Amino acid sequence: MIVGVGVIVAVAVAAMGGGGKDDKSPAGNTESTGRSPSPSLSLPSGFPSLPSSLPTVVPSFPSDLPTGLVPSDLRSLFPSLADDDVPYYLLRKGDCFDTDAALPGQAAKRKCTQPHDAEVVTVSELNGTYTTETALKKAASVLCEAPLQRKAANQAAGTVSQTLVQYPDTGSYATGIDKVACSLAAEVGEGTRKLTGPLK
Repeated sequence: MIVGVGVIVAVAVAAMGGGGKDDKSPAGNTESTGRSPSPSLSLPSGFPSLPSSLPTVVPSFPSDLPTGLVPSDLRSLFPSLADDDVPYYLLRKGDCFDTDAALPGQAAKRKCTQPHDAEVVTVSELNGTYTTETALKKAASVLCEAPLQRKAANQAAGTVSQTLVQYPDTGSYATGIDKVACSLAAEVGEGTRKLTGPLK
C-alpha cells in the first residue's frame, strides 16, 4: 500500500508540470489566471488499486488491564540520556552513585574517586514467583546479605555504615526486571557523609 502512495505523489508532481524543459512560462512571472492546475491522481494500469475502505476507528487502549503489571514509576524503566541518572537495574559491580529519596528506582552515577553515596558490590538476579513486595524484599535481602557482609569486613572502620538493596516492585518483576543491586553506603538519605573513594 505504501508503494501506491509514493506513486500517487510522483504522478501528481509529473501531472503539474514540475518545471520540465518544455515549460514556456518565464521565470519570476507573477501573473495568475486565478486557476490552479488540477493534477490527475489516477494510477497507471499496472499498479494495484488502493483499498476502497480504510478503517475510520482507531483502536483504543484497554481500560480493564490488571493492576500491578505495569510499574507505577515508568521513568525508572528507561535511562535518561540528559544526565547520569540510570535505573538501578543498569548498575554494574563497582559502579559508584548517589541516591535520591524522591526517585527510589534511580541512581545518579558518579566517579568513585569523587564523593558519592554508595558503591555496587554485586548485582544478582531474582528467581521464583513473588507476588508481594514483602516477598521480593526478603528474597533480595537474602541475595545481598553474604556478599555485603564480606565486602564490609574489608573496609576501614567508619567507612561504610549502611547497606542498600535495590530490587524491583511486583509490577516491574512481572515485566521481567529481576536484577537486585547490592551496595554499601556511607549514609544514604541523610546526605552528611559520603564515600570518597572506591571500596577495597
